[in-house]
Amino acid sequence: MSKIFHSFVFLMLLATTCSVYAVDSYRYVHVTIDTPWAIFIFLLLIILFPFVLMATLYWYFAVKKSEVKNAEHE
Repeated sequence: MSKIFHSFVFLMLLATTCSVYAVDSYRYVHVTIDTPWAIFIFLLLIILFPFVLMATLYWYFAVKKSEVKNAEHE
């Protein structure tokens, strides 16, 4: 029981020190007026890329299926 308790205390102390360093790391984050735009563009690309890919693949396979039907009828 003592070993488990000591391990738990050690993990709690380790977690506390990590959060202290994380709060201190905000000194190194340089936020400028361009930061929101960069985040917006990054998220926009992440959100829109799957839809563009889905539309492109849908169009490609729809044309391919149409070509196969036309080849069967000829």
